Amino acid sequence: MLSRLMSGSSRSLEREYSCTVRLLDDSEYTCTIQRDAKGQYLFDLLCHHLNLLEKDYFGIRFVDPDKQRHWLEFTKSVVKQLRSQPPFTMCFRVKFYPADPAALKEEITRYLVFLQIKRDLYHGRLLCKTSDAALLAAYILQAEIGDYDPGKHPEGYSSKFQFFPKHSEKLEKKIAEIHKTELSGQTPATSELNFLRKAQTLETYGVDPHPCKDVSGNAAFLAFTPFGFVVLQGNKRVHFIKWNEVTKLKFEGKTFYLYVSQKEEKKIILTYFAPTPEACKHLWKCGIENQAFYKLEKSSQVRTVSSSNLFFKGSRFRYSGRVAKEVMESSAKIKREPPEIHRAGMVPSRSCPSITHGPRLSSVPRTRRRAVHISIMEGLESLRDSAHSTPVRSSSHGDAFLPHGRSSRADSNERVAVIADEAYSPADSVLPTPVAEHSLELMLLSRQINGATCSIEEEKESEASTPTAAEVEGLGGELRALCQGHGGPEQEQVNKFVLSVLRLLLVTVGLLFVLLLLLIVLTESDLDIAFFRDIRQTPEFEQFHYQYFCPLRRWFACKIRSVVSLLIDT
Repeated sequence: MLSRLMSGSSRSLEREYSCTVRLLDDSEYTCTIQRDAKGQYLFDLLCHHLNLLEKDYFGIRFVDPDKQRHWLEFTKSVVKQLRSQPPFTMCFRVKFYPADPAALKEEITRYLVFLQIKRDLYHGRLLCKTSDAALLAAYILQAEIGDYDPGKHPEGYSSKFQFFPKHSEKLEKKIAEIHKTELSGQTPATSELNFLRKAQTLETYGVDPHPCKDVSGNAAFLAFTPFGFVVLQGNKRVHFIKWNEVTKLKFEGKTFYLYVSQKEEKKIILTYFAPTPEACKHLWKCGIENQAFYKLEKSSQVRTVSSSNLFFKGSRFRYSGRVAKEVMESSAKIKREPPEIHRAGMVPSRSCPSITHGPRLSSVPRTRRRAVHISIMEGLESLRDSAHSTPVRSSSHGDAFLPHGRSSRADSNERVAVIADEAYSPADSVLPTPVAEHSLELMLLSRQINGATCSIEEEKESEASTPTAAEVEGLGGELRALCQGHGGPEQEQVNKFVLSVLRLLLVTVGLLFVLLLLLIVLTESDLDIAFFRDIRQTPEFEQFHYQYFCPLRRWFACKIRSVVSLLIDT
């Protein structure tokens, strides 16, 4: 009896898994879930812990064993989605950025969105000009350390805080000047609200970049925002497509297609190539979810979307949450006492990104300076010559159209929007969630090859383990040589065409084989089935049987007998 109880308890323990979720303030929430627990259960636990009601804007992100990012699907099992060994590690992040963050009902929601955008600023996802960067950093200072106090804040106090991975003295002085003279008296809630209002006006607000290449092989970042689909190259936004102009999203292997219907019945197709098929599928799923969330009026209008066609099996996906309009209507009905907010104190690290000038690494620990400098320079070098237009091909595969840089607030179709003083090079666009320590060096190298810099928080603590510039360049050259052997986009297109033709031939041969089997069953078998009997009694089948099939059968039998006799004689 005792052994049975012990075995039963051990089996129950095996069905429980420990999950650690890193929150937006870098604290961690740990819980235990059952083996068959759905993603919705874990998400509800987190929202209850945070006292969050406006939760539809948020999600849980994780990285699979192949180092590919994913959003946790709430309708599926957590354990089956992660496919890794416990304990599981995930991140709580903003998934759908509110179109107007200042209009959010509760302060706790605005505070969490503020933390997310602050992270975007630090990791280079939110890119802006120098003046805007100084104002945003000053808002962060005011929200987290309060009014300027000469006794507490000596000269150069702003340089002690890591707003950006690289600083300039001019930028630090500008931040301190704004904090001293313009923001005095603002409460943390007011500063956060002003921060959100300013961030909302930037071209890269709400951008979660996906690194890709266009049809010419040029590096680009694709992203989905509350207002539409954007493409960033260099320091420019070369495409902005409103959600009501997007007619279809599709992917095949590593190729992503965006079908656009513009004014005057002009139809175009944007084509991009992701690093891997898994990355392309993740890009496609993000596009489907963002389009449904921001474009539809009701969640009942959501339909299952398939990427399959005649020659590719493809994938099926359905967005399972509420849409933005429903979320806003539900938020308006919230009536409760505002929950207490425990704001994290300002620490000199992991806050926001730099925008201008050369790197100022005096505020970065010495053991990390060289790795940060290498990553920044490599990232900017890879995107230095990327400030060009992306070729767009029409749906009839005719002449290419010129890209149109669109603004959600102004119709500027005649120019490409310049979004910042430097090239767009998000530091954390490839792998934002924590991973095993032993894989950091490989991730650093792969990001530098792809043109994305690495986050400071993911660097090695020991300077001895940080690769030198020569080592990185040498290994990078070897990997680039290996990658070039796989051919460019044109070679991939040829391979896809050959694969499609082979699949067509295989399907045709299969159909002919099935028809041949059916014909043999009809003519040679004695199966007394109503369906077969009706076919055999038709005049057309009888004519075919006696005038064509029987002579053909006798001919085959004669040939087979002659071949057999020839073999016997020899």
